[in-house]
Amino acid sequence: QVQLVESGGGLVQAGGSLRLSCAASGGTFSRYTMGWFRQGPGKEREAVAAISRSGGSTYYADSVKGRFTISRDNAKNTVYLQMNSLKPEDTAVYSCAARSLAGVTWYSGYDYWGQGTQVTVSS
Repeated sequence: QVQLVESGGGLVQAGGSLRLSCAASGGTFSRYTMGWFRQGPGKEREAVAAISRSGGSTYYADSVKGRFTISRDNAKNTVYLQMNSLKPEDTAVYSCAARSLAGVTWYSGYDYWGQGTQVTVSS
């Protein structure tokens, strides 16, 4: 079973940047597709980005394309989310997730979840 721990959240002004990290343990990291999700205040959870096992394929929600970049380091068992040009509407708890089997879509079928890290973007 995989354990996931996020870090890197915080308070940033609009237009600023943050890099989130998600450290995995308890499993073979390179066997998992990894994703980032977020849930803003009063909103449903939404998928933000995902990356394939090797890192060769990435997927993004339209709302973050061109601003966010997902990457992974399999040697460090860590997945990252670089967030640039942040907007107040990006304010949310960001969670990483892992899945070992292929999903119907890039944002479905995740088995393991972290606790999340808060990102707050002030205007």
